[in-house]
Amino acid sequence: MSQLWSKPTTHLWTKPSTPPPIDTDNPASPPAHLRSPIDHPLHHPNQLSPTSSRQRNPGRRIAQIVKLKPEFVDKYKECHAAVWPEVLKQIRECNIVDYSIFHDEGTGILFATMKYIGYDYAGDMERMTENPKVREWWAMTDGYQESLVPGAKSSEAGTPSWWKGLEEVFYTP
Repeated sequence: MSQLWSKPTTHLWTKPSTPPPIDTDNPASPPAHLRSPIDHPLHHPNQLSPTSSRQRNPGRRIAQIVKLKPEFVDKYKECHAAVWPEVLKQIRECNIVDYSIFHDEGTGILFATMKYIGYDYAGDMERMTENPKVREWWAMTDGYQESLVPGAKSSEAGTPSWWKGLEEVFYTP
């Protein structure tokens, strides 16, 4: 931290006038000719590049619920302890991050929360549906669940949604 910020005699923090040096003795540091401007230690993480004015999407938070059938609790937890790599890859490629599923044993409710960081939600969800391994995963896990959405047929069917979307009523970063 002392390399990134210096404390002047006044009690305000200021940036140093020159960037801290890259540790050339560290084998993990890329050689200068391979470093991109994004590798710069002072690069802001939401900025795509120093020459681009477009900001990375800060994300849309999504929360959903579905009911887990009591006879499938162990099987559901088992399959989610070893999610198929193709499914995980597709989730990442469709701009979904910070994805978690919680289970309430008392009610059987599964609560999922995720952040969507892309720019075309409908397009990304269409790409998700096109993946045969994802459809196979959904067919398996839907069998363990009971939708809370009237008329829902399956995750693959789309509308109405299998998982019930929830309204966010409070957030603090």
